[in-house]
Amino acid sequence: MYPILLKFGPFQLYSYGLMVVLAFWVSVSLLARRGYVLGLGRDFFWNLSFWALSGGILGGRLMYILLNFDFFLKDPLEIFKLWHGGLVWYGGFIAGLLSAVIYLKRNNAPMLKTLDLAAPFIALAQAIGRIGCFLNGCCYGRPVSWGIYLPEHNDCLIPVQLISSLDLLAIFIILRLLEERTRRPGSVVVYYLLFSSLERFLVEFSRDDSARSFCGLTIFQLISIVIFISALILWFIILRFPRKT
Repeated sequence: MYPILLKFGPFQLYSYGLMVVLAFWVSVSLLARRGYVLGLGRDFFWNLSFWALSGGILGGRLMYILLNFDFFLKDPLEIFKLWHGGLVWYGGFIAGLLSAVIYLKRNNAPMLKTLDLAAPFIALAQAIGRIGCFLNGCCYGRPVSWGIYLPEHNDCLIPVQLISSLDLLAIFIILRLLEERTRRPGSVVVYYLLFSSLERFLVEFSRDDSARSFCGLTIFQLISIVIFISALILWFIILRFPRKT
């Protein structure tokens, strides 16, 4: 659609990069404002988020490179051109989560309660980021007569990026409501894993940018199944053995 929003001489403003920055700033700003719930300052959440973002970008880019290895083998310099897009959410989420856990451990912060507080805003950041995918023309849907015309594909495609954005916005709202009602540490982040993995599994049926592998499912649907089952196990553990941190 609009991968480049603005050109001014040699300067180019890329829509994907802009939406990633906007997603990070909005979600972390709102999260930091709620730090008082745990008695943690805003600086703590900004530092935590920078750790998670750094790990997330590395993990997301690495997984994208592995899934498109032949392309990057022909043009290795493209590895560093993040403004062109090319981050896999699951790779970024796993690496970002590990980075966050390391930061929380090093600072002796309440692990589960902090992740619960952050979970809704992760969904919000995803919702904003998906708009960047739409503007960039990536993560596109299947061709349909009623779809949105994308010049780079010369076809009308299902706007799965916008559908996913609305889904994730709904998940953000639901998680914020659940956060006010649940008292079991770890439950909100488990709800996030359940809802987001289910959303990704379902929306993949409408996407046309991922190869079908096992039983006609994409690699991201297989990952979604693993995450969903793991979240169910975690939910059982939380119910059976509740913790205070």
